[in-house]
Amino acid sequence: QVQLVESGGGLVQAGGSLRLSCAASGSIFSINVMGWYRQAPGKQRELVATITSGGGTNYAGSAKGRFIISRDNPKNTADLQMNSLKPEDTAVYYCKVSQRSRDYWGQGTQVTVSS
Repeated sequence: QVQLVESGGGLVQAGGSLRLSCAASGSIFSINVMGWYRQAPGKQRELVATITSGGGTNYAGSAKGRFIISRDNPKNTADLQMNSLKPEDTAVYYCKVSQRSRDYWGQGTQVTVSS
């Protein structure tokens, strides 16, 4: 089994920054994609950003230009640097990794942006 631990969430004022980290452990063989998703109350879980093993990235339109995803393959970690945060970014942020056609999810970390 693969375990994911997220950290870095918290309360921040609009315009501030946070850096989320995701660490994968357990039965790690070859992680294809690592990504961050978020879910606000009453809304569907949505993609924020993903990064492939080769370094290719994909961002949601709302994140483009403000957020940066990165990964350290030897350490099996993925970070999400979030800048210029807005109240609309308030949500529980989840890390997801894909390995051998299976998806693994973290428990989530709360991000709250005050106006």
